[in-house]
Parts: sequence; C-alpha cells; structure tokens
Amino acid sequence: MAGRLAIGLSKVAAVRSSPCKRVLPLISSSAHKFNVETPLTPQYRILLNSRAYCSQPASKSQPVEHEFQAETRMLLDIVAKSLYSEKEVFIRELISNASDAIEKFRYLSMTGEKLDMGDREPLITITTDKVSKTLTIQDNGIGMTQEELISNLGTIARSGSKSFMQSVKESKNIEAKDIIGQFGVGFYSAFMVANKIEVFSRSSQPGSQGFLWQSDGSGKYTIQEVDNADIGTKIIVHLKPEDMEFADETLVRDVIKKYSNFVGSAVNLNGTVTNSLKPVWLMDPKEVTEDMHDEFYRYISNAFDKPRFKLHYRTDAPMDIRALLYIPESRPGMFETSRDAESGVSLYCRKVLIKSRAENLLPKWLRFIKGVVDSEDIPLNLSRELLQDSSLIRKLRTVLTNRILRYLQERSRKEHKSFMEFYKDYSFFLKEGIVTSTEKLEKEEIGKLLRFECSSMPSGETLSLPEYCDQMKAGQRDIFYLSAPSRQLAESSPYYESLRKRNLDVLFCYESYDELVLMQLQEFDKKKLTSVEKEMRQDSDEIVDTEGSLPVGDQSELSDWMKLTLGQKVAKVRTTGKLETHPCAVTVEEMAAARHFIKTQGQNFSEEQRYTILQPQFEINPSHPLIKKIAELKQSKPQLAMALTEQLFGNAMVAAGLVEDPRSMLSNINNLIEMLLDIKKEAKETIIDPAPSSDKNADDTKKE
Repeated sequence: MAGRLAIGLSKVAAVRSSPCKRVLPLISSSAHKFNVETPLTPQYRILLNSRAYCSQPASKSQPVEHEFQAETRMLLDIVAKSLYSEKEVFIRELISNASDAIEKFRYLSMTGEKLDMGDREPLITITTDKVSKTLTIQDNGIGMTQEELISNLGTIARSGSKSFMQSVKESKNIEAKDIIGQFGVGFYSAFMVANKIEVFSRSSQPGSQGFLWQSDGSGKYTIQEVDNADIGTKIIVHLKPEDMEFADETLVRDVIKKYSNFVGSAVNLNGTVTNSLKPVWLMDPKEVTEDMHDEFYRYISNAFDKPRFKLHYRTDAPMDIRALLYIPESRPGMFETSRDAESGVSLYCRKVLIKSRAENLLPKWLRFIKGVVDSEDIPLNLSRELLQDSSLIRKLRTVLTNRILRYLQERSRKEHKSFMEFYKDYSFFLKEGIVTSTEKLEKEEIGKLLRFECSSMPSGETLSLPEYCDQMKAGQRDIFYLSAPSRQLAESSPYYESLRKRNLDVLFCYESYDELVLMQLQEFDKKKLTSVEKEMRQDSDEIVDTEGSLPVGDQSELSDWMKLTLGQKVAKVRTTGKLETHPCAVTVEEMAAARHFIKTQGQNFSEEQRYTILQPQFEINPSHPLIKKIAELKQSKPQLAMALTEQLFGNAMVAAGLVEDPRSMLSNINNLIEMLLDIKKEAKETIIDPAPSSDKNADDTKKE
C-alpha cells in the first residue's frame, strides 16, 4: 500500500528550464551524504506525470507556499481522517519519527560524520499546554534541511527512515537496528487532531539554516527560513477544539507508556522521564535478571504474580523474531479459560507497540501465554495497526507455536515437578489445542505433553504417550485408553476386563473431555489411539465354548430372543468371551462421540430417536449366572425374563455413560421387584378378603 501511495515517483525527472509555478514537487531525495541527487534551485523544473513544477528556496522575509498534487491531497485526507482506528496513535507516530531522527544522528556520529554539537545527549521532549491548546514533540536528532522538509514532509508515503536504512544497508557498514520507520504517513496522522501543524527544524550538518514548515492539512504548506530553530526537529500540534484531551498531561503519559515505553531515547514529558523500562526482549538473555523478568512480566501482563516459565527467544531464520514469552505462576481463572479471552501477546516493531493483543500471532489455545513478539518481517498495513493476513503471518505463528511446544517438552524432561504443576493448571489449554488444531504434526507435538495414569502404574503416577509407546508389548499396534470418573470405576469397568486378562497397559482418562481429545488425536507415533470399548466391538461375532457357559445352540437362541425383546433399542445382540465378572456390556462405534452427543444434544431427541442414532450393540457373557438364568426363565417365566433383560440392558447403558437421566429406569426397577416378590397377586387377595367383614358389620348395624 505504501508503494501505491508514492504515485508517480518513478516518473520524476529534473531538467533545466525557466521559472514556473511554486508547487510541491513530489520527489525522492535522501537526507544525508548517501544522497546523489542535486539540491533544488529556482532554475530547476520538476517533470511529474507530464506536469511541470518548481521549488524556490524559502526566505526569512516571506514564507514560500507549496501545493500538494491532487492525488496527494486526496491521500492526505484519507490518512488524516480514516486510516487510523484510534486518534491517540498519532503520538506514537511522532515519537517514532523523533526516535528515528536520534538514531540517524547516533549512526552518523559513529561513522565519523562531521556534525554540529556532535556530543549532545539524545532526548525527546514533550510538552502539553492547555492554555495554548498545543502538544509539542521535540527531538535533538539529525534535523532536516529545506530539501529534506519538502521530501520527507511534503510527500505522502515518503519514508526518510526507509531511505536511510537502505543507504546503511548498501554501505555494508554499521547496521541501524533501532530505526523504526517503515512508511511515510505517520507524520500526517497528527492532522486527525490538529487544525494546524508547525515544524521547526535545523539540520545537524555544519552551517545549516533553520526552517519552519507549516500546514493546516488542506493541501498546501509553507516553508520559511527562521533563526529560532534548534538543531533537531520540533513539532507543534495546534489541537482542534474537540481534541483538547491531548493537551492533558495524564492522558499523554498513558499513551506514551502504552505505545512508546521502550523507544531507544529518553522521553521527557513536562520535565519528567516517562519511559523507565528497558526493552528486555531485545537484551541478551544472560543479562536479564529475575527481578527484571518479574517487573517486565507484571508490566506486559498487567498482573501481580510472577512468571512460572520464561522463554527468551531470538532467531533470524526463517524470519527475524525477538520474543519474550511467559507462562503465569497463578492458575487461570474463569475468564482466562473462556474461548473469548484475549490473546496475551503484544506485537512490537523496533520497540514500538503495534498491537497490544495480537490475536493471530499465536493459535487461540495458547491464549494463556503472556509476552512480547518483535519482528521486522511482519507485514503491517499502512497505519501500522493491523496485521496483513499473509503467508508470513502463518509462518510466524507456526515458528512461535513450535518453539513454545519444544520449550514445554524440554521443561517436562528437565523440571518434572514444575512441569506437572503447570500441567495440573494448564492441561485444559493443551487438550483444547489438539481438538481445535488442523495440523496433524502440531497435534502430535501437543500430544507429547499429555499425561495420564496407567493401569500398570500406582495410583497418582502418570506417564506420557512416548513413554507408553516405549513399554508396549511386541506386536502391539494400539494405544488403549478408558474413560472413567475415577480409577476405582476404571478398574472395575467391564470394558477393562479383557485387556487386564491379556496384561495390556490401558491409559485412564478421568476428565470427561479426555476421550474426545484422544479421539481427535487419532494416532501417535504411527500407532492408533483406541478406546477399550471400541476394542471390544472390533472383534467378529464369536461363539463362546468354555466350561460353565451356555451350550452353543442356546447362545444363538438367547441372542435372537433378546434382540426380539429389546426391539429397536439395539442394533445387535451377540455373545462375547471378553467379559468375565460382568453379565453384559453395551458398545457403540465411537463411544466418546456418543457420550458427547448424549450430554449436549440428547434432550433434543426422543428415546427411540436416540437409540436409532446410537445403534448400540448388546454384548452378553454366556458364562455369567444371570445370563444363564434368563435363558431358563424365557420359557418358564417369559415376563420376568423380559424384565430382567430390559434391566440388564439399562444397567449396561448407564455403565457406558449413555443414559441422560438414570431416573428413567426407576419404573422398570419397581416393576421388576414386584414381579420377583409376587406383590401383585398378594394385592388382589387383599382387595377380596375385606368384603365379608364389611357385610357382617352392616348386619350388626341393622340389628342395633
């Protein structure tokens, strides 16, 4: 966008000609010795988009008026009225320009350039004046000549900083790391709040004159030679009546602390230095003390605790990144766990705040991370406020996410106790990352951080998925897991019996969402994550021919009878040899998804519809006494056998977590008890017996 704003720069050419109208030339010139163009004189004519203009030197007696080109006036109106979302950012832009001017002065001093007052202490001075209705920002940096005022302030999207950096790069000498500017529109943001701007400037070049640049933002400006301009640049912003708040010292101080707290030079507001913090993320990690980390963490996160973990990250490949990221010591609260919570990472560019809560620097599940990311490669829009959605942003997000995951994996190995404390408080976010991520590699990297109890380990001890894989039996291709509210219920689960008999490790998931997480993960290290319920269902139909079980023929007959009894409630009834102490169990294709469906949407469907959707399979143990008893009763007492079958199926559904409200089973339980105690027959006799007694009482009454 910055390139599009510099309309027609490539068509500018200087040729000798006769005097012409005094209008702003839209030209490109550099500020220092790197410039190879000839300074403008009255005899030079500017050919711009086939139109001729000229520049006349300013004099003390009379200001020289210049006009913007029509396209430039239109762009100036956009910049001043609609480019920025918040008016306060003009202070950030002007301070950034002042900081750039000081860094240019520092650089030229280091390279041996002869400058006036070369030993001066760099300083940015800001003054608020409610009486005069002005805000003044002054620096003692490099300053500007008349030609530089025309070039740098008279051209939209003209970045003197960018030209200077390019010159430094070409010189292959010292790298000007602290230059902030990227675009040339920041200065004009002041017209959002100003009805007039005055710029006093004197170049640091020996023998330079001072100049006054003035404009009301309407499309014209004047330049006049003055004697009262100090070396550097002073910008006086004459505030509009509706923007007088920017003459308030407290508000300006807050804006400085928000956006410009880390610029390289001291910022003095009405005699008080306001930027006391150092840009810790740009320092050598070895030089940063614990106290500095604590202070910076509290500043950046607006919190009162200390950081639990610190990641100080610097890299130049695959892109330039300077990051300092923290994990809070305190547990996340209700608002932090909400998906609507803001990101905790701020985006800076060369120590200047671009966005305090940069949403797309990290994935949503890492919103608990606090800190700063500073990168010169981030593509910003023209106002330096919003991130462009580009491949570079996606690459930055990937690089940062991978580095955070690698850091946490290192902590899990080197600081086991600290990591487990972190996991207890923040595992929710890691599991959310697996569920929401679309990248398989990212899911597996997060999966390395998960911890679960295991059937082969004592209660309270956990292991990771890599550790589970390391101790798998030869030939085992699945990682088995079981969801249950507690270890006691997990170990007594009917689904666990078969794997316990085969001495296979099973991960116990106690959180209700754990099984959804593992279902989303699907695979880890090329091994399938399989729930024990699904493992029971996967085997083909089997006839159990063991000692004490029903005869083979009776098994098939009982299965068919139970299917007829249960009707549409079950998709299939079959015998299984995987049950030992339990009479039966229910399996569905995806138990985790089924349980989630019952909890979240079950109330929206009738019982019949729920069974149709779930398609449960009823697994019965032909060796269990209850099953064998039902096989007998279906001939002698079919009603009791049917009630027992219904109850066993209901029990299995409850055990599987597929019943929304177990109270719905009470009616069948009461009916079953009545049948077992033969209560209905006794009730009939009780109703018949009292009749004779009533007649006798009636006769006695007549006699009386």
